[in-house]
Amino acid sequence: MLLIVGVLMFIITFCGCVGSLRENLCLLQTFCICLIVIFILQLTAGVLGFIFSDKARGKVTEVINNAIVHYRDDIDLQNLIDFGQEEFDCCGALRYLDWSQNMYFNCSKDNPSRERCSVPFSCCILRNDTVINTMCGHNIQELDYIEAGNRIHTNGCIDKIVDWIHSNLFLLGGIALGLAIPQLAGMLLSQILMNQIKDQIELQNYNQKHSSDPWS
Repeated sequence: MLLIVGVLMFIITFCGCVGSLRENLCLLQTFCICLIVIFILQLTAGVLGFIFSDKARGKVTEVINNAIVHYRDDIDLQNLIDFGQEEFDCCGALRYLDWSQNMYFNCSKDNPSRERCSVPFSCCILRNDTVINTMCGHNIQELDYIEAGNRIHTNGCIDKIVDWIHSNLFLLGGIALGLAIPQLAGMLLSQILMNQIKDQIELQNYNQKHSSDPWS
């Protein structure tokens, strides 16, 4: 995905750079159209995400639950989940019992795993203790909600992320505006340059058409 995005960015910026240096209308039009398409796609994604927020929430929940299932399969995915849970003080997608979906943390009686009925250490409430209890999430799913809340963060990450978004709307709006302004400036400047090039071409054609032959 990063490779594809990088190649597309290179092609678009190449069209804009070379088109402006060589005053090539075709490259400038390609650059301007690409910026317009990207801007419309970003705007559409934002509007659809706002209108269908419930569906977006369900999709994010599905993605997080799928990541929980494959928690031990990929070390990078494991580190990402641990970072998210530590950063937002949460555990699981909707609640800490979501970790029972993972084959290692599953709480069924026939599960031979040593981590049965447990949750990752990233769910734990860290206190200023001299010795950190890395087993604080052991057998936590067998406890009731109040008892578990004394040792781990019982709230799911979805609610925490939604709360964070609501409390940082101005920051997110500023980031969106910061991304939109260069795109709008690029579209405006490329359009101005194209108009200037067209005016020069028309002027040259007019002069050639109405120039008199000094030898006639």
